[in-house]
This record gives sequence, structure tokens and C-alpha cells, in this order.
Amino acid sequence: MSAVSETILSARGLTAGYGRSQVLFGLDIEVPARGGLAILGRNGAGKTTLLRTLVGELAATGGTVEVAGERMNGVSVERRVRHGVAYVPQDQAVFARLSVRENLQVGALATRNEPSIERVLEFFPKLKGRLAQAAGTLSGGERKMLAICRALLGQPRVLLLDEPTEGVWIGVVDEIADRLVQLARDIAVVIVEQHLELAWRVADRACVMDRGRVALSGGSDEIRRAPELMRLLAP
Repeated sequence: MSAVSETILSARGLTAGYGRSQVLFGLDIEVPARGGLAILGRNGAGKTTLLRTLVGELAATGGTVEVAGERMNGVSVERRVRHGVAYVPQDQAVFARLSVRENLQVGALATRNEPSIERVLEFFPKLKGRLAQAAGTLSGGERKMLAICRALLGQPRVLLLDEPTEGVWIGVVDEIADRLVQLARDIAVVIVEQHLELAWRVADRACVMDRGRVALSGGSDEIRRAPELMRLLAP
């Protein structure tokens, strides 16, 4: 897969944190309009904080975020979703008490396009047989699939995924990776992932975070050969 030069999502000088604890320190990042971008780094590097700030769940304390050239500072999560940003968090990504179909109907509210539910189910056909089942009773992998499908119903231009294969059986990991590769041909897929082989499979670009800053960035082949990579990822 190859990314195009157009940038769909960018941050400049981004700072953010929680109360008095600063996590991001003047971070710069660009997300091409198509292709996969892997965000790597050890635990505590700021990866989840970055995704939450990009989607607007966490307010930036400095710098700028832009979607398709439009500044998003101070813009709500709902408006960012309408601008084409979708986010699948690491935990609590589905409504456990709602059925699979009801979860998808919530995702379809932004587009008011019920038939599109059938379209996104083509990505993960096994969910078709689970539509009446409570989401909380699904396996870990099925919940991840449902969360991705629900995010896609917003017709995003950029999909942010935080650890989409954590706690997922290895056989399902391959299925999810295949679908993300497919998606990255048409939209931007930004993936925070601990499994390096999966990250390289999905992403043609990568950036490595260290203590709230980008320490390395470039093509995936370049980053995976970088001598300092393992040091930056070590616990």
C-alpha cells in the first residue's frame, strides 16, 4: 500500500496532560489521507493520550490540531466525528448491555443510513449471526470487530485505533489485521499496537514516541531497521 502526499490529520506543537501532569510535549505528527500509520512506544510514552487529544476527548493545552486543513482546537468530539475522525478506544469500546445491532444503530446515527450497517458487516461477517446478542457476551475479538464496525458507520476519513488486538485470540488477530490493511487502501488508519509484526503489516509509516515526544518517524521499513528502535521500546 502507498500513502498519498495529502495530509488528512495533523498536530503541531501539541501539548496535553491530566491536571498538573503533562504528558505530551510539543509533539508534531502528520497523517496521510490514505495508508496506515503505526504509533509505537513503551508504556507511558503518551500514545493513548495522543489519540484522545486528536479526537477531542482530552483538550490540548497548547499547539494545534487540524483535520483536512481545518483547525479543531476547541471543537467537540461530535464535530470532529462529523469531520471524519473516528476513534476506537482500548477499553469499553462497545455498549455491553445493548445488542450488536443496537450498537451498530448508535454508530449509524451520525449518517442516518441504516442500510450502511449491512455494508460494514461485510468486513466481519461473523457478526451477522450475533445481531441479537448482547455485546457484553461477545468474545474479546468479536467486541473489537463490533467497535471497528460501529466506528466505520460514521464514514470516517481517519480511523484511530488504540490496541485493537489486545486480549484477542491469535486467529482473530489475523482477521482484524487483514481488514485494517484493506481499510488503509481507502482511508487513513492510525494504529497504536504492541505487536510489532502486526503494526508493520498494517502501516507503511510509523512514529515512535518517547516521553511525550516523537523520537523517530518515517517509513515502516526505515523505522524497523533503526538501531535505536529496540531501546525506545524497551520497558
